[in-house]
Amino acid sequence: MSGAGEMKCFVTGASGFIGGNLVRELVRQGHSVRALLRDVSDLRGLDGLDSQHYETIRGDVLDKDSLKLGLKDCDWCFHVAASYHLWMPDYRPMFRTNVDGSQNVMEAACAAGCSRIVYTSTVGCIGITPETGVSEPPADESLDPQPQNLTTAYKSSKWLAELKVREFIKKGAPIVVVCPTAPIGPCDVKPTPTGKVIVDFLKGEMPAFMETGLNWVHVRDVAQGHILAAEKGRIGERYILGNAEGNWMMKDTFTVLADITGLRAPRVKIPYRVALMAAYVDETLSRFTGKHPRAPLAGVKMAAHRMFFNPAKAIRELGLPQTSPRQAFEDAIRWFRENGYVEN
Repeated sequence: MSGAGEMKCFVTGASGFIGGNLVRELVRQGHSVRALLRDVSDLRGLDGLDSQHYETIRGDVLDKDSLKLGLKDCDWCFHVAASYHLWMPDYRPMFRTNVDGSQNVMEAACAAGCSRIVYTSTVGCIGITPETGVSEPPADESLDPQPQNLTTAYKSSKWLAELKVREFIKKGAPIVVVCPTAPIGPCDVKPTPTGKVIVDFLKGEMPAFMETGLNWVHVRDVAQGHILAAEKGRIGERYILGNAEGNWMMKDTFTVLADITGLRAPRVKIPYRVALMAAYVDETLSRFTGKHPRAPLAGVKMAAHRMFFNPAKAIRELGLPQTSPRQAFEDAIRWFRENGYVEN
């Protein structure tokens, strides 16, 4: 059980990868949950939970009435919902959801008198320098992004949203910001871009790869980190929800995946310039066809940086769990196989 006693919690993005795992963890710890869900939400991420475990509020972050209804009498608000796309024909809806939606949630949570509001940002809103070598220290929460870091519409929209959140903090709102790294684990229904790496590997559909660096973290640790941020987080601070041993190059990642599964790791590395040129061509064609590019330009640009991060602050101040990245991959592989994403 949680040390804070039972809390009434409102969760946006409750059907998503992080949000669904957060709802499960809140229920497991004995909290009551109101989950904001759209009529079109895919509820497979909440399989195994029923109406006795959480209350459903129909609406979305642009529907102020549903936010007001959902937040009534709530102690904690977890704003996890976000529009995350590497490519869209029109990015305006993503900016409305991520920027205007975040402002709506903050306003409603403050009006409802929530004692803690946990805003889910992203490590894309933490400044990193261009790849210069493996000796470069992992980034921490003190670094804000520079223009060259905001390489995608998603990162730009989340940074604008975080700036909105900071305005509420300046006015005294009890907000704690969390920045997950690259979560993996069970209930990745879509799957997310990181989950798709695992699925493609299991299917043998990854003959080559672009070298980059990511910080892998178990999604269950991320979910628990949200709750710990509500319990122990200092108002106005942000916390990286990652793993201290999770900074891996993609080559190392595939070596571990190969070791777990017995499958062969891809050996061909695609040069960055080649991938960049191919992505430009792919996206140009997509503008005419309307079909999603196989290699979005945003994904290639993100791979140009080692996304290595230092979660020491969250470990020290929140007690963030540190499940081994290997265990996270094993749990993800098991879930994808058991749920029909790949053949055993």
